Amino acid sequence: MGYLHYGGEEFEFDDRVLTHLQVVISTKLRRKEDFFFTWLVPADRGSGRHAIWIDNGVPIHFFYSGSRNVAINREWIELMVAGASRASGLLLADEPAQQ
Repeated sequence: MGYLHYGGEEFEFDDRVLTHLQVVISTKLRRKEDFFFTWLVPADRGSGRHAIWIDNGVPIHFFYSGSRNVAINREWIELMVAGASRASGLLLADEPAQQ
């Protein structure tokens, strides 16, 4: 498990998920496109939902617990970038199976 540090807070994600988020977030920020990022909290962690506004004015830090790079699922990246462009923003969804 790794951590997304944003706005003075720390959010835990699986390293694979975090890698894909890093690609999506950096893509959007390089384009100077701010967006909401939303994800669900699983029941075993108390349930609920987080929503944070991602913009270039807030320092962001990705911390990975593992030292190995993960293979990128391009389809997942494309789905997340497209989702982040909607008014509702990026809603983290499960990874689609690679074809």
